[in-house]
Amino acid sequence: MPFRLRFGGDDLMRCRFAVSPLWETQEAVRTLGRPDRHGYHPHWLRRIQGAARELDLETLWLLMPRRGYNPDFLGPPPIGPAATFEEEIAAVRAADPRMAEVEIARALTQTPGAAESARGRALLLDPVRAVSELAGLMEAAWRALVEPDWPRLRALLEADIAFHSRRLAEVGLGALLPELDRRLSWDGRTLTLDIAGEHGRELGGQGLVLMPSVFSWPDVVSGFDPPWQPTVVYPARGLAGLWAEPGAGGGEALVRLLGRGRAAVLAALDEPASTSALAHRLGMAASSVSAHLTVLRGAGLLASRRYGHQVLYERTPLGMALVASGG
Repeated sequence: MPFRLRFGGDDLMRCRFAVSPLWETQEAVRTLGRPDRHGYHPHWLRRIQGAARELDLETLWLLMPRRGYNPDFLGPPPIGPAATFEEEIAAVRAADPRMAEVEIARALTQTPGAAESARGRALLLDPVRAVSELAGLMEAAWRALVEPDWPRLRALLEADIAFHSRRLAEVGLGALLPELDRRLSWDGRTLTLDIAGEHGRELGGQGLVLMPSVFSWPDVVSGFDPPWQPTVVYPARGLAGLWAEPGAGGGEALVRLLGRGRAAVLAALDEPASTSALAHRLGMAASSVSAHLTVLRGAGLLASRRYGHQVLYERTPLGMALVASGG
């Protein structure tokens, strides 16, 4: 039976997008233990393999069955549209141990023998210590696996939100929801997720959090139980170019026309990005990237728009045509 999220009169007005570094950390840990996901992130896997060997992730993996329930307190819906990892991990550390014990016990039942294992018994024996230990493991995973690449990851996630926010303005929420992923369908009141499992929930005026994810790719995730806010995690756009190493600048013809720096900046904008994200991706000084962006925008090759505290740049149709013909 598919998942079904039923909207009331106020829920359509209370839907929001969000980004969660804590969620990406949880899913990065899961991805390390899921060989079927490895093909989507080969560059990342090569880069973090040494750091990953220094982590003991077995306890976290014990609570991450391939199918079935995962403890919501370890990867809850984000507390705000742009919460930091520090804010989110503080909420994990502050989790009610009694609630955590119930969620841990439920997750352990999804894997035969997990509750009787030494690690499983230790988690259930002392929930206060379990919450502290699990939060510590998540923080160590963040530092080693995700934080070094977070500017790049955040830029892609924010670009996804910017794109879908435009589509929301153009077609409305009912039409947007099925566009997020082919497994989502909308009948005017109920959002149906064609994924394994069984879950039904009335949104009850809480609205819905829509959250793009890199490391959940290609899965759609939902099923958060009360008191957690109803959430749908969907695959972010632009994954194909996320881990690509910066090239020489998009073809020699483009380099001769624009110069190597401007050509590299223009070629790197497969998805909208900020000055700092481009600087990180290209290994260039932010001041140099800013100067190139100004020139490219003045030439009509780029457009810019503000998203929160950042300005995102994207190619205009002329810029797209130039990149396509300059390679």
